[in-house]
Amino acid sequence: MKTIAEGMNIGEAAEKAGVTPKMVRHYESLGLLPKVHRTESGYRVYGQPEVHTLRFIKRSRDLGFSIPEISELVKLWQDRRRPSSSVKKVAAAHLAELDRKLEEMQSMRKTLSHLVHCCQGDHRPECPILEDLGREAPVHGGAKKATASSALARRAA
Repeated sequence: MKTIAEGMNIGEAAEKAGVTPKMVRHYESLGLLPKVHRTESGYRVYGQPEVHTLRFIKRSRDLGFSIPEISELVKLWQDRRRPSSSVKKVAAAHLAELDRKLEEMQSMRKTLSHLVHCCQGDHRPECPILEDLGREAPVHGGAKKATASSALARRAA
């Protein structure tokens, strides 16, 4: 097997980074991974720096960062003179978004748990779950539509 110093094809680089060759091409097309050297026959040749960048991207994706956030993080990572405050700003914004989504999911879970508890689950056709899902959701100003389920969750809180 070839060493990283000798260069790798896309499959080998993808395997070492824990991603698929398709994702390597995708990241390259998005500019997250710089265009790599190609052989005379057109095959991409990857080295340790590209594998390291692919691992960085994969880890960022595993933490739920968006492609634009990853693009910014890659640029910051490659700029050894960047202030850590710039990195923290990106991570803190992502953390706030995760907290918002978690809160939203906890509210959905609480509502659904309440609805499941209220449903008798017997032979009768009455079902509070379906009744709730069939209610018209009120519209509040210019904000997103609030669902009957989220309104129920707020009442239950």
